[in-house]
Amino acid sequence: MFGKNNQPITDEAVMAALSTVIEPELHRDLVSLNMIRNLKIDGNNVNFTIMLTTPACPLKGKMENDSKAALSRIPGIGKVTINWDANVPKDRRIDDQIGQNFRNTIAVSSGKGGVGKSTIAVNLAISLARLGARVGLLDADILGPNVPMMMGADQMPPVRNRKMVPAESFGVKFISMAFLVKPDQPLIWRGPMLHSAIKQLLTDVDWGELDYLIIDLPPGTSDAQLTLAQILPLSGALVITQPMQVAASDALRGLKMFEKLDVPIIGVIENMSGEFFGTGAGEKLAADYNAEYLGSVPLDANIRKGGDSGRPIVIAYPDSDAAKTLTELAGTIAARVSLLTLQKQANNVIPIQMIG
Repeated sequence: MFGKNNQPITDEAVMAALSTVIEPELHRDLVSLNMIRNLKIDGNNVNFTIMLTTPACPLKGKMENDSKAALSRIPGIGKVTINWDANVPKDRRIDDQIGQNFRNTIAVSSGKGGVGKSTIAVNLAISLARLGARVGLLDADILGPNVPMMMGADQMPPVRNRKMVPAESFGVKFISMAFLVKPDQPLIWRGPMLHSAIKQLLTDVDWGELDYLIIDLPPGTSDAQLTLAQILPLSGALVITQPMQVAASDALRGLKMFEKLDVPIIGVIENMSGEFFGTGAGEKLAADYNAEYLGSVPLDANIRKGGDSGRPIVIAYPDSDAAKTLTELAGTIAARVSLLTLQKQANNVIPIQMIG
């Protein structure tokens, strides 16, 4: 394994070069994070794998370019081949508390109804699955469940080993109270019944192993949100709002609720943004609260059509601006969730499982 002037290209030289490459979200180098795997040197050619914290990583391109630039400084270096794999950090409180193998749990909330919260949850779940993650979607809007309609399913598989089996569409496993009641049956339930129903949809379902469980919460701040936070450790919460100030005012209550429940805020998304409703209230809300503003999803009639037809926009119109935005948001959210989970592990002096 020789380079220029018969100088050998060594594992040590390659790893030293890669130790100057910083992971953009974690702000540490790839070597100390143990993200460099399966290094092989053949002559002057180098082949290795970068182990990401999420298959939906939005910054793969930067890490690839930075790695190749660092290795180009080794005299005589030849072809550099970078492979990709992912090991999503796991919030081990989840398994300890409810006995399910969810690596991360993401609550999708809104301060009021009608802002497109369920639509965002569905399209984000599908986008994460299309990017290579194992994803589940819990329709926790018990009193107004509509995820099955958006996902194009009207029933779930038969019970297996005394466990409910989630339906699956577009690579996403999902469960909803809509599967368990007649379409015209109103659910007039008090807090204890809501608590029991949400717990059953979490614990009595054969979810399997998931990188992300996306939870579509009911709008507002009510028993359902409190129940979920009590039953299930949440990796973080997304807050969905519209561009109008009245929607942002209601969303602020949601932010404050999660603060009281000690649930990290992943960020704020402004939905239905554009000429008709305007723009800006979501970004202002995030700035006022010192939360991350993740971006805006443009108003697009195909979002509504996709939800009504059971083919969400990231499936039906993947090249549309709205679908591209939702896919980008999925990557950003996954990266932020990995960061939150790793920070939590570090603060609690828990070994970082993804680099063990």
